[in-house]
Amino acid sequence: MTGKPVSELATLLGETAFVRLAEAFGGTRLYVPATMKPDHEIVRAIGADAAAILSDQLGGAATIRVPLAREQRARHYRAQGRSNAQIARMLGMAETGVDKLFARMQDAPAKGSAQLDLFA
Repeated sequence: MTGKPVSELATLLGETAFVRLAEAFGGTRLYVPATMKPDHEIVRAIGADAAAILSDQLGGAATIRVPLAREQRARHYRAQGRSNAQIARMLGMAETGVDKLFARMQDAPAKGSAQLDLFA
């Protein structure tokens, strides 16, 4: 199982654990063992409960491709009230890239209170 779609991993793990997985391992192939010790890197990255779910569903014979999931992560960070500049730093991309990312989204989240409105 190498190409688990982003939506399936997000549904399986939940949004927060999925974002943590992408932050820690995005863009790489990751072997998921059938059982994980508490100090395993996956457990440290996404927590014991989410790691157990991942292991139960995909462990042992599975190497997954962890997506960068920039769009999902950007949405998650915006929901936390982060500015485009902060999101850009977290995603490792230019601020204009974040602007374009949100512009391409059909249902882009509104900017939160993290940025001041200059015309208010």
